[in-house]
Amino acid sequence: MLKTKKRLWLRRLALTVCLIALGWLILTLWVERIGVARTWHKPVANASRKVIVIFDPDPIYNLDEKVCRAFANGLAQRNTDVVVATVSAVDETTLADFDAYVLCANTYNWAPDWAVTDFIKKHDALIDKPIVAITVGSGSTRRAQQLLENSITGRGGRLVASNTYWLMRPNDEQQLDKSNVDVAVSLAFGAGVQIADSIFVE
Repeated sequence: MLKTKKRLWLRRLALTVCLIALGWLILTLWVERIGVARTWHKPVANASRKVIVIFDPDPIYNLDEKVCRAFANGLAQRNTDVVVATVSAVDETTLADFDAYVLCANTYNWAPDWAVTDFIKKHDALIDKPIVAITVGSGSTRRAQQLLENSITGRGGRLVASNTYWLMRPNDEQQLDKSNVDVAVSLAFGAGVQIADSIFVE
């Protein structure tokens, strides 16, 4: 009797584990699929630099889009012509025309999203160009950030900065009274201004 109960319990446990694994796989494939094509352009007359910010949109929450657009606005404040594009919207025929690149990756399973890392592997235009890495996630992004940085440098890109922004983990311990997303957007804008001043603008 005890052996029968034990076997039944093990079968139920195995079924539960399989269902969880299957659910996790389905969720992973869903969030990792390449998103819709969207582009925003922040034209600046007589700009001294042209930069493209690239990301693959998260299907659950658009922190990535908000951060990328804020970063682009910061760059534009410093005489930089900026295009923000999702991976599927990138015009590969003009990719080499940009002076620098900002690559923003979402964190899934403690790693940068497949769309952005695949993009890095495929494009020679990134070689020996200044690249800013942005990693976004709910809070645990250290491994994803490191893997994104390694992808960029391994491809021959010149990593000039690497920033992280979080949906749930506080982005600034001194601003806990404010919306965490608003803080991330504000920090991204400031980072865009600073990086444009120190790297992109002559």
